[in-house]
Amino acid sequence: MTIKQFNASYLIHDDRLLFRINTIDDSEYRFWMTRRVVLFILAATNHLFSKKLEESHTPEAAKAMIEFGQEAAKAGQTNADGKLTEIQHQPASKYPIGVDPILVMDVKCVLTKEGVDDVLQLDFILPAGGILNLKMAGNTLHAMCALLTQLAEHANWGSVKIAAPEKGVESSDTEAVKKMGPLVH
Repeated sequence: MTIKQFNASYLIHDDRLLFRINTIDDSEYRFWMTRRVVLFILAATNHLFSKKLEESHTPEAAKAMIEFGQEAAKAGQTNADGKLTEIQHQPASKYPIGVDPILVMDVKCVLTKEGVDDVLQLDFILPAGGILNLKMAGNTLHAMCALLTQLAEHANWGSVKIAAPEKGVESSDTEAVKKMGPLVH
């Protein structure tokens, strides 16, 4: 599936995001994302790309490159006041996993190489063991992260850093999360 549009909104009473992905084949996927999942995606993508860039750059240069990509994506999605630009959501005609949003139970992030591009592979772990796999690179990835960052800031969720259980793989179900104790949403 090739992604055409991301759309997300924060629901204050549920303390969750409604995250929608539209594809060029007129399909829409709808998910509920919790604070833990969103913050993990943001921390994991930052960590994985930092480590990859540090293979050929200094840590300071890698950090600057990531910040530049984030700022460029954010600038493309904000107006002159710095607020998120409202882009009209384009509903689809097909809903492969149903019309009702599905709760993302967990996420696994892996950085892979496809041709010359570094691609982030996100596996959304769904109820009953289902997995939806997304692969993103470049502008698409930066756009998704900018959207999630802006909504996490709006929700006043703060940030979190989680250590990777193995090189190149991130999962929100790490020992670090387990040691933090129960998370209340």
